[in-house]
Amino acid sequence: MKLHQPLVAVTAALALLAGAGCSVMRDQQSVGTYVDDSVITARVKTKFAEDKTVSAMALSVETFKGVVQISGVARSDDERAKAEKLAREVAGVVGVQNNIRVSA
Repeated sequence: MKLHQPLVAVTAALALLAGAGCSVMRDQQSVGTYVDDSVITARVKTKFAEDKTVSAMALSVETFKGVVQISGVARSDDERAKAEKLAREVAGVVGVQNNIRVSA
């Protein structure tokens, strides 16, 4: 009987860890949503890199549940607006938070 209790405890702990790891990630975001957000982030960064008016190196992109947050420093209001426009054009984007500052 002594061997039975540790075995039950270990089995229960592994079940809890396995269940938690598969169902929820990053502030209650499912694995599928996390993967979708990663794809959106990559597509926005690619659009920035392909555009001559937007400095992809000066801007950061994060996505959570389809909402893209862009931040960093732009050289002009036009660059700031263009970055937002490019982000909104990506499939799967449900909103954009533009936190880009324009350098003086």
